[in-house]
Amino acid sequence: MRNNHLLTEDIPTLIKQIAIPSSIGIFFNTMYNVADTFYAGMISTEAIISLSYGFVVFFMILAVSYGLSNAITAHVGYFLGKRYKTLAKIYVANGITFVSLTSLFLYIIGYLTIEPIFKLIGADGEVLSMAMEYTSIILLGNFPMIIGLGANAVLIACGDSKSYRNTLIIGFFLNIILNPIFMFGYGFIPAFGVEGVAIVTVLVQVLSFLYIMYKLYQTGLLDLSRAKLFLPDLRVYKKIFKQAVPSGLSMFTMSIGTVILTYFVAKYGYKEVAAFGIGYRVEQIALLPLLGLNTAVSSIVANNFGAKNYDRVYEVVKKALLYGYIMSAIGLVFLIIFGKLMVMAFDNDPIVIDEAYTYIVIESIVFFAYTTIFIGTSTLQGIKQPFMIPYISTYRQIVMPCILLFIFVDILNSSLISVWFIMAFIIYSAAIYMFYHTRAQLKKVLI
Repeated sequence: MRNNHLLTEDIPTLIKQIAIPSSIGIFFNTMYNVADTFYAGMISTEAIISLSYGFVVFFMILAVSYGLSNAITAHVGYFLGKRYKTLAKIYVANGITFVSLTSLFLYIIGYLTIEPIFKLIGADGEVLSMAMEYTSIILLGNFPMIIGLGANAVLIACGDSKSYRNTLIIGFFLNIILNPIFMFGYGFIPAFGVEGVAIVTVLVQVLSFLYIMYKLYQTGLLDLSRAKLFLPDLRVYKKIFKQAVPSGLSMFTMSIGTVILTYFVAKYGYKEVAAFGIGYRVEQIALLPLLGLNTAVSSIVANNFGAKNYDRVYEVVKKALLYGYIMSAIGLVFLIIFGKLMVMAFDNDPIVIDEAYTYIVIESIVFFAYTTIFIGTSTLQGIKQPFMIPYISTYRQIVMPCILLFIFVDILNSSLISVWFIMAFIIYSAAIYMFYHTRAQLKKVLI
């Protein structure tokens, strides 16, 4: 490997070098999901809803891989910062075996639980059938996806966000080309309908996995000549697991939160569920730069924390918050102006369009809170103090939504717009606590 530029280069420059490619990659990943929604809309509104239900289960699996990826980035980045390359290799090898075993476990659990989960959140009839068809295939893609994300976590620790960006860009264009072929049939390929969307996703994930593993091998941190490095080391597993649990639980609570929110939205009707699914995807487009900052902070903080460059840790957090608030303001204006046009690209139902746009406008006001939560989460991961993260996430995703939405929806019979304002209030209160908690942890650890 080259000299560790994350320890020496100008902080604003590093943030741009990592955040911009990451944001571009996430943009194409989001557009990938948008394309899936667009093509599903060519089948029916029910097909869009089935994808929304399928995403709930997929998000649960993603939560676990997110936690493991963050843990691998934090540990590998820390050892690279200390220039302990051998220890970094040990964590890379054990990280890959750990995520491989985890992917098998998640497939079994997912396969056994998807139907009761879908029924729990209101799916039935044709929607349930289509959701089952789509998700059963998507579950097969969890193997290359989770292992690939684990490998990418090492690349992020090295400051490389370009490789994964490349796979996401290529995957997007493959998706655009292959989706209609597998959905409607062409030549010897039969028409799979909504299942075709899932088949294409699995194919793309396999190609992405192969490329990311190749890029990981090029770093020199994946030492295939020393097979014993890949044998499970329970001490390493324990440390990865300990670091992964907080962020994994946090992400998992997001999936539970999505189930809870979908449950309450479904009380207003299927069209409202479709509007929520479309609005959520459009919202993600404006959040992309913030997610890129998230990647940059986790990488730079982990390395400089390991090297005890504490002034640089403070600087990256301050700069990231500043950039994030500026981008939040831009995203707010963008969605107010163009949000309805973006929604209309997915559905022409007036009720779906109006409800989705209302959701987008209210949620765009919450971007400033998201910035605080994202940067705080990445910082706590980087300094190995992530243990408050799941508590904050549980508060904003499960506890408060259950209490307040039950009161306002089930008891007071409030309108759907009240649901979005309640969620905005909850997220802002969580962001305020995250800000002060992160600041306290930085003062405690960086001494």
